[in-house]
Amino acid sequence: MKKLLVTGASGLLGLNLALKAVESGWDVTGWSGRRALARVPFSAQQVDLLDLAGISARVADLAPDLIIHCAALADIDKAEQHPALAEKLNAQAPEELARAARTCGAQLVHISTDAVFDGISGDYRETDEPNPINVYARTKLAGERAVSAVYPQAVIARVNFYGWSPTGQRSLAEFFYTHLRSEQTVNGFTDVFFSPLYVGHLAGLLLKIAELRLEGLYHVFSPQATSKYAFGVSVARLFGLDESLINPTALKEIQTGTPRSLNLSMNTDKLQAALGEALPGEAEGLQAFYADWQNGLPDRLIAAIA
Repeated sequence: MKKLLVTGASGLLGLNLALKAVESGWDVTGWSGRRALARVPFSAQQVDLLDLAGISARVADLAPDLIIHCAALADIDKAEQHPALAEKLNAQAPEELARAARTCGAQLVHISTDAVFDGISGDYRETDEPNPINVYARTKLAGERAVSAVYPQAVIARVNFYGWSPTGQRSLAEFFYTHLRSEQTVNGFTDVFFSPLYVGHLAGLLLKIAELRLEGLYHVFSPQATSKYAFGVSVARLFGLDESLINPTALKEIQTGTPRSLNLSMNTDKLQAALGEALPGEAEGLQAFYADWQNGLPDRLIAAIA
């Protein structure tokens, strides 16, 4: 049985990915930071990725066949306030993991973000030049470049995703579901566009990318872009909630603090050609999101946090 190391295993992507990999026959080890994992069907370890000097030995001891590096400082405002911490977690730690993976001969899939683009034009391809506009985006781009320099055979997977998380608060779909269910009014941005994948679909695609031994940079997104307002309306309709509680709002009229890109619609032609198949779109993703809710996945994820 092949060994998979998932970093950030207590997060939205990391935990869903680890569970999917177990179902697919992988021997999974999940690394989490401050949040311990319990009652999960894989080996769970708490590892501080800020201890850069210790990463190589830990990877060597585990000797994984594949590493999928999901851990990051993904809170955009926190990254802006703590740029040195963001640099260490989003750029330096991936570089050390890439070096360790190359040394032990493990495949590496490094998770990056659509936020490396400035959001001016949209429909971004892998060949388009990034232009990050905040600390989070700059450090994630630095991580991409460090990984590629150290380990050119690694996969850099730029992603944007939603799903059920251990905290119930990590994705935009959860945000709309939780607030609308409580009959709370929320803003839905009409001028912010993105191409999110359901996390279950993303997990499966990442494992397939590894299975096919792809290399280099790939955009792993829904092939369909939507505004955050329209996405919220779709979530409301799916769960039979009151969509009138979503205020159509333009972010550019109210944005303060950390700058955020507006048009992050993404082109996925390269990945679809490599896989030889179409990627799941918005309707498929939301139906899977709903089905997993019906099957009790949110409660199982919450129970996984010790």
